[in-house]
Amino acid sequence: MSARPVPTPRPPSQPRTGSGNRAPVGGTTPLAGEGISPARFPLLSALTAPEDLRGLAQEELSALAGEIRAFLIDKVCATGGHLGPNLGVVELSIALHRVFDSPRDTVLFDIGHQGYVHKLLTDRARGFDRLRQAGGLSGYLSREESPHDVIENSHASTVLSYADGLAKARHLSGEADRNVVAVVGDGALTGGMSWEALNNLGGSPDRPLVIVLNDNTRSYAPTVGALADHLQHLRSTTPDRDQGSPGLHSPHAAGGSAPPGPMTAARNLFRLLGFAYLGPVDGHHLPSLEEALTRARDLRRPVVVHAVTVKGRGYAPAEADTEDCMHAVGVLDPATGQPARAGGGRSWTSVFAGELCELGERHEQIVAITAAMPGPTGLARFAERFPHRFFDVGIAEQHAVTSAAGLALGGFHPVVAVYATFLGRAFDQVLMDVALHRLPVTFVLDRAGVTGPDGPSHHGMWDLTLLGTVPGMRVGVPRDAARLRELLGEAVAHTAGPTALRFPKAAVADDIHAVKREGPVDVLHCSGTRDVLVVAVGPLAQPAVEAARSLDGQGTGVTVADPRWVLPVPAELIELAATHRLVVTVEDNTRAGGVGTAVARAVADAGSRTPVRVLGLPGRFLAHGTRADILAAAGLTAQGIAYSVLRARADLPAHEGRQ
Repeated sequence: MSARPVPTPRPPSQPRTGSGNRAPVGGTTPLAGEGISPARFPLLSALTAPEDLRGLAQEELSALAGEIRAFLIDKVCATGGHLGPNLGVVELSIALHRVFDSPRDTVLFDIGHQGYVHKLLTDRARGFDRLRQAGGLSGYLSREESPHDVIENSHASTVLSYADGLAKARHLSGEADRNVVAVVGDGALTGGMSWEALNNLGGSPDRPLVIVLNDNTRSYAPTVGALADHLQHLRSTTPDRDQGSPGLHSPHAAGGSAPPGPMTAARNLFRLLGFAYLGPVDGHHLPSLEEALTRARDLRRPVVVHAVTVKGRGYAPAEADTEDCMHAVGVLDPATGQPARAGGGRSWTSVFAGELCELGERHEQIVAITAAMPGPTGLARFAERFPHRFFDVGIAEQHAVTSAAGLALGGFHPVVAVYATFLGRAFDQVLMDVALHRLPVTFVLDRAGVTGPDGPSHHGMWDLTLLGTVPGMRVGVPRDAARLRELLGEAVAHTAGPTALRFPKAAVADDIHAVKREGPVDVLHCSGTRDVLVVAVGPLAQPAVEAARSLDGQGTGVTVADPRWVLPVPAELIELAATHRLVVTVEDNTRAGGVGTAVARAVADAGSRTPVRVLGLPGRFLAHGTRADILAAAGLTAQGIAYSVLRARADLPAHEGRQ
């Protein structure tokens, strides 16, 4: 084959210095939709299974890649979703399904948001009309949707460990003819689990496995650290040409047994770890990809195929987006790449971003840490203003937390901003490396509670349960923008131990002013009689106050209290609870643990006989849908809260659908 230059991933203009679901909502098929227009997408509409790809000529495959990109731009701009990552893996996904026989061969993606093309090639195109909508197609891989989806992978850096276990299972079961292929992004390769898996995989030459390194130089943000430097070295090094085709390492050289000189071998980390290495290969040139994947499959040992791709390939607005190549988008005008409708007001993330910069101006000891997500977590603005006090550690939450502990030991106050769903990845470090040492580290948890279209892996509904078990941890939950600024200031001023703040993926509602403050507790509504105390956690204060007004009109006196610092439970809140006949707690965390459980325990420990009814999210994985609909289904609206209060007042059990 003719040599092809390896594409150069678009570099950022300047480094920022300064995801599957179980049963869909409603039980409807996730493949309902209008289908594909044969007139506009003749090749794509004719595909019914991956094996159909093997009958297409190269020119037809190139045309199919163009159809897939056009289809993705149309559909993802209409619904929102992960656009840039999927535009970058069109040819790679086609090549994988031409060389390997899915589902007999297992193809795994890290992470599943780059699986849209895989969905199209496995007969799910008609589901894209309702992508990430209730009852529709998941934005990640989903075992419920297809036998081609083996894992519901939407937390990064896990796929190599899945692949290691599957390769062991195939070896033990004598299924040597069933291949295991793991597609991992260079960003995901920065995670610690990836390196734990590589250590095991490279040390087992008798277990065949193909790792496809999808190298586009970024996750959300540009990939950082020594790994990024090494991959850049591999991309810029002339491939070995002593045997085989130009542009690819030959099987002889790739096997590592006889490299063309010790310096070349020493410069390739994957070879040193025991892998055969093929590449770098143009990730948008199908013949090169197919040759590399075929040779990797036939080597029958652990192999790394280094494919260089361009995130957002083929869509000018994505290619021009230097921040994240339109990684995740809302509803857009596909012609311009601009939002199709006006935004819904200030986001919690933007309020946090602005206030952290204000605090950074006043307190030089404040530093900020992100795990590869400076933009989504609101730290990009801090990074621009204080580049020497900002640290992006890659997709490495465990390292982020313990590195923060080290910074705190050195006299700084780290602010670690992560999604709430990712906190669990670093729980041991929060517990043993920060809390045990009573270090002043502040955790800011974005996307807490119900996140909506990203589904069960991204709902941040366990963080209050986890943090409630950490000795010395103070957890604040703001109800509005004013309280977020207030609590963040109090958190970075706290020196006796760790603190955490959480807020949702949503627009910030108007400020809710307190009637009075008792210690840290704000009283937001107070009736003439003290029948019920509603303890409202953060943004659920607004529906709680609305419910209280409704209950007032029905003859039930309600006090609404926002603890602000919800864990540990303030003594003032327990004293207030003792003066009421019933306590009802309201939170967007699972009912198993969290604030409600802590309040019930504290009330009982104080010797009070006041009953406590806990309202929250059910203890199961929740499918994707809108935040409003999911909260309503859990009874966490004004109407639902009032209904639950009346049932509790009548000594009736909680509604069975909301457990």
